[in-house]
Amino acid sequence: MTTRIEATATTLSWIPSEAVTGLTRAAFETGFTHYDPPPPDVVDDLDRLRAGDRFRYANLLAGWAEVEDGRIVRAGYADRSGVLMGSTTVRIGRLGATFAAIALPVLRREPELLADGSVRLTQTCGGRTALPAPRAVPHAPFVKLQSPLVWTTLSLTIHPDGRSEPGLPGASAFPRHWVYDDAGALALKSGLTDYSAWAAHSFGARTPWGDEDSPALTVEVESAAERVLSRLLMGGAEKPRIRTLAADDLLTLQGEPGDELYLLLDGVLRVEVDGRRLAEVGPGAVLGERAVLEGGRRTSTLAAVTPVRVAVAPSSAIDRERLAELAGSHRREDVPA
Repeated sequence: MTTRIEATATTLSWIPSEAVTGLTRAAFETGFTHYDPPPPDVVDDLDRLRAGDRFRYANLLAGWAEVEDGRIVRAGYADRSGVLMGSTTVRIGRLGATFAAIALPVLRREPELLADGSVRLTQTCGGRTALPAPRAVPHAPFVKLQSPLVWTTLSLTIHPDGRSEPGLPGASAFPRHWVYDDAGALALKSGLTDYSAWAAHSFGARTPWGDEDSPALTVEVESAAERVLSRLLMGGAEKPRIRTLAADDLLTLQGEPGDELYLLLDGVLRVEVDGRRLAEVGPGAVLGERAVLEGGRRTSTLAAVTPVRVAVAPSSAIDRERLAELAGSHRREDVPA
């Protein structure tokens, strides 16, 4: 008897606030073009999201697998698999123009039948904006007029029992990439954006359409409570200040006084208590609330694993009831090692 399984995985790629550096930053700060609000926690209609300008591009991997005697024996990509390119809107005063992005050919690997009876499908999608982006680059041809390429390499592992898991083995260093599972729920995030490296290198041979992909650093998804708090911190009347750290720099030191809240915008932070590494957190994590609620001293050390950008806000930016709810989920030292 043959059983057929169908599953999907999706990435949405978008430009978060404060992610652009260098001279291009002025185009975003003056309103010539725009950052993007975070995509939804659950994706149920990609066409509607694209019509609402909610992402720059999407990689939809729809796959099927046939199971015989408890093992997957055949698998493939559904016809609807592929790339959905968004658009870029530019404005000068009250005038605006929208430019459709340009998609590149979809790259797919042959289905990989695994030893445990499952199968892995892998698909790369991407493209570039239609707007020119003149810039100097550090290797031939040393000047580029077209915009750099963006992409995600998305994997989908399908198991004989019907389960499926998305993965992000590769992606461009910019913009931010969110990964959604078969149910449309947010499952993974890229942990680091690097606009400067992307602008300098993401063309020609240094892309999946040339000779190489870029490994993606992925992090777990933060809690729904943190996503609510992040919107409150960034959208409040008093804008938080932005702080940058190099890898290995300390954001907080356990035992020191502190009454500020932190929203991790980009990069990965390591959480340590009494010298024990408890967790690594990525973009969207809200930190520092326990010092506010528990006597004004830091209860953990936060160290940068990668270069980090963090928004710093006064404790008054969020009411204590919301902070208490978040603090209850952050007692990582209470979890057995």
